[in-house]
Amino acid sequence: AHILGAKEPLMHRLVPALIGTMGAAYPELGRAEPVIVDQLRQEEERFRRTLGRGLALLEEEVERLPRGAALSGETAFKLYDTFGFPLDLTQDILRAKNVSVDLAAFDAAMERQREKGRESWAGAADAGSEDVWLALADETGAGVFLGYQGERAEASLVGIVAGAARVGALAAGDAAVLVFDCTPFYAESGGQAGDHGTIRFANGAVFTVTETQKRAGTLHAHVGTLVSGAIKVGDRATLEIDAVRRAQIRANHSATHLMHAALRRVLGPHVAQKGSLVEADRFRFDFSHGAPLTQAEIERIEDEVNAVVRQNAAASTREMAPADAIAAGALALFGEKYGDSVRVLAMGDALEDGHKAYSVELCGGTHVTRTGDIAAFTILSESGVSAGVRRIEAATGAAAIQHWRTQGNLAKTVAGLLKAPLSETPERTATLLEERRRFERELGEAKKRLALVGDATAPAVGPVDVGGIKVLARVLEGVPAKDLRGLVDEGKTSLGDGVVAYIGIEGGKAALAVGVTAELAKSLSAVDLVRAGVAVLGGQGGGGRPDMAQGGGPETDKAAAALEAVLGVLRQRTP
Repeated sequence: AHILGAKEPLMHRLVPALIGTMGAAYPELGRAEPVIVDQLRQEEERFRRTLGRGLALLEEEVERLPRGAALSGETAFKLYDTFGFPLDLTQDILRAKNVSVDLAAFDAAMERQREKGRESWAGAADAGSEDVWLALADETGAGVFLGYQGERAEASLVGIVAGAARVGALAAGDAAVLVFDCTPFYAESGGQAGDHGTIRFANGAVFTVTETQKRAGTLHAHVGTLVSGAIKVGDRATLEIDAVRRAQIRANHSATHLMHAALRRVLGPHVAQKGSLVEADRFRFDFSHGAPLTQAEIERIEDEVNAVVRQNAAASTREMAPADAIAAGALALFGEKYGDSVRVLAMGDALEDGHKAYSVELCGGTHVTRTGDIAAFTILSESGVSAGVRRIEAATGAAAIQHWRTQGNLAKTVAGLLKAPLSETPERTATLLEERRRFERELGEAKKRLALVGDATAPAVGPVDVGGIKVLARVLEGVPAKDLRGLVDEGKTSLGDGVVAYIGIEGGKAALAVGVTAELAKSLSAVDLVRAGVAVLGGQGGGGRPDMAQGGGPETDKAAAALEAVLGVLRQRTP
């Protein structure tokens, strides 16, 4: 569309047609139409900015190509990997310029990326072990989860997996995964972390569980180490979870449901869960929303959740068919697969109508008995994850209280350093920051003036005459790149007509800025002059406008030679 001349975003205009065609099958499309339209518009606007930067890079690279040469495969891959240009898009743009792409080099760069991806997955899981788990599941059947009823259970050991293979026995010190015919250990799923705990066998052996996972879809896999004794398949044991950790996870998991309801009430019904991770000390919750939350919105969400917590209302769970649960008002996650029966969790009383539950969702995790068990709720942070997806990190109970205490202590420390009452710290801090900015501006101006009047290290101080063109050329020690443009503009004003070339050196880097006065810029480009100097400094490219261009490089000891290269370009154009 961009190549064809479309100047404005257009994908969002297709949403009504999409809803007209698919809305009956996916009614959430209609409910979220304003959000979908807004997200599509934002996404296309972001891509258009990326497209513009990518096209600029492509144009610059093409200008450098010798006649008949192909675009390097590395550049085409950078356009793909960084700017989202598919290879065929790059080829389409270049076709009009009669330029091809080095496909072999592009394929090689793509393969290097794939290899890195494969390496990052190496060792993450044993590819052959899934067959072991499937066979074990077929042989033993699904284990019974008893964790909703209690934190301790008696069970028989039905399988041991060490490495990628099943074994019949373990000795002290062996790391392995144990499977029992029943267990109170919750296996990580639905964002809730798996239980930790201890397994004590009837023969005195002790196994420490550091993680509980779901394998083959149905098996509860207890990951850990046999710390004492010896065990074999068929042994009886007592399985006991870490009850304190489970209570913390329960509180955090229940809080995600209350927060989800609060988000939908404060931000709108378009909010939908996009992922979560519930640990003992905190939890994170990803949700669909197109903008950062304001402080007022965060406070409203915290206030609502804490209001429901203070109700100390009983939480209830029911087993229902998914269709019946949704018809009764339970919130299901779009795209989630549910079985023939689901657990429906209801918590709290609606703030306006106490006859309705505040939160009703489908969830198979473990939860508090009453909302008061959560004790307290606070949002630790709010940030963006991707386009249209935000993330909240939050804490409950003792962790929330500790967060508030830490924040309070920090505020008191700042007040002490400022020697001001706590209530005056914002104003006092703002005053100090403004003073610092003023001092930095004054220092920057002083450094620039000192650099301009100090000893020049360049061969030409200026103004000098090069083929009838007045030139100011200097190396300015301690002047950062961001200050060069203003100095160049001042130099152009003092010259009236001519060229200003300044190199600023700071932090082990050299930055070159070249300005060409307006009349002269009609026949002489600052970009050409900058590129000549940047090449000497060990940099690449350099760009800008005919009247002002900038670039840089790491070789600060060649600053004088870089200025000489700029002057050399001017001498070459002299008749």
